[in-house]
Amino acid sequence: MIRTLALTLASTAALALAAPALAQERPADLTELPPVPTDYTPERLPWGDYDFTGTWPIENINAGHILFQRPEQYGNRFWVNDEEFARRLEAARGNDGNFTQANETGIGASGTTGLEAWFENTDWAKSTSMLVSPADGQLPDLTPEAMALFEAGRSGWVPGQAYDWVDDFDSWDRCVSRGFPASMYPFRYNNGIRVFQSPGYVTIVLEMLGTRTVKIYGSEAEAKAARWDEPVEAWMGNSRGWWDGKTLVIETTNIVSGDSATENVYERSASPLNMATQFTGTLDVPAFNTVPMSTEAMTVERLTMTGPDTIIHELTYSDPQVYEEPWTTRLAWTRDEDYQFFEYACHEGNYMPRDYISASRAQQARIAAGEEEPVTAENDDRSRFARPFDWDPGVGPRPGPPPVGGEAAEEEEAKS
Repeated sequence: MIRTLALTLASTAALALAAPALAQERPADLTELPPVPTDYTPERLPWGDYDFTGTWPIENINAGHILFQRPEQYGNRFWVNDEEFARRLEAARGNDGNFTQANETGIGASGTTGLEAWFENTDWAKSTSMLVSPADGQLPDLTPEAMALFEAGRSGWVPGQAYDWVDDFDSWDRCVSRGFPASMYPFRYNNGIRVFQSPGYVTIVLEMLGTRTVKIYGSEAEAKAARWDEPVEAWMGNSRGWWDGKTLVIETTNIVSGDSATENVYERSASPLNMATQFTGTLDVPAFNTVPMSTEAMTVERLTMTGPDTIIHELTYSDPQVYEEPWTTRLAWTRDEDYQFFEYACHEGNYMPRDYISASRAQQARIAAGEEEPVTAENDDRSRFARPFDWDPGVGPRPGPPPVGGEAAEEEEAKS
């Protein structure tokens, strides 16, 4: 749990666009989602593959507060209108205006630089959310079995939960993995992505806890036939790729399966989505990093260059034992070769889980002795993790905090 936050701020501040980033244009019908354009032809590498190498940070998606699920104010639209986009621009302009260079004490970078330019030059920035399927921009329901495992799951984010051993923490708490495909989405910091290529391989390096090596096959059939046997699993899965014209397709299976309810730490999986990946928030799911993952979980990604400095990344996730239907996201990766990767200073054996366990055990002893009130989901400050971390400025001003105590009861009674 040791985070390099100061370095992250400097990394965020380094984001600046050297050239306009091309992508698909927003259609006149804002409820239409056109296919990703394939008219741009990338350069080729000496062995013939298209050249996707470079640094493709997705920090601007985080800094610009384009959310994973679609805010309800956008309805069934895939795109914002001009008024909503103007509000996003105004917020980006203010964020850029807060940027300061580090002084002699090393303090600086309180805002961003280049965020307004990114919004103006990246058509994808007019999207209402990262999630494009289901068409309503909301994640599908969990199956009843998966919902039961979610509700019984434990992590460092669950309100009212005590910490008594390492199995009370998720894989990200323990610096093992953010999970997959969670690792492919923006986070609070460390949002760098680098792509390296060599004959037969593509390597995707993530700034936070993850490197993926994708073996490239001559056809989809060959790639599917090379899937690992079922008992073999990895945190980032088994990724096998092929070229579909100018699009790189990657199928990933054999992701570590399991759930967060088990007390066996070796049978715990990561959640397919990380709760801080800019969800719009819900009291049920996908908060708390406790969504399970079955052996049927898989992703299909499509990476298409739509210009010299833009890759459109599409990802479809399916796990019929967990989600009632597959879901799909579409993001823009924007080239920025000046972006600096910083060490993610986090390791599984760090002292924070031990300290949390020691403090929680002491607290439980005080509660048992009647010296302290029991911790519940209602009085635990972790309940804030069930609410949105971010607010899309396109929908208007952020609302005030939700009512508490008697006010909350009165509000619920008024609704009923």
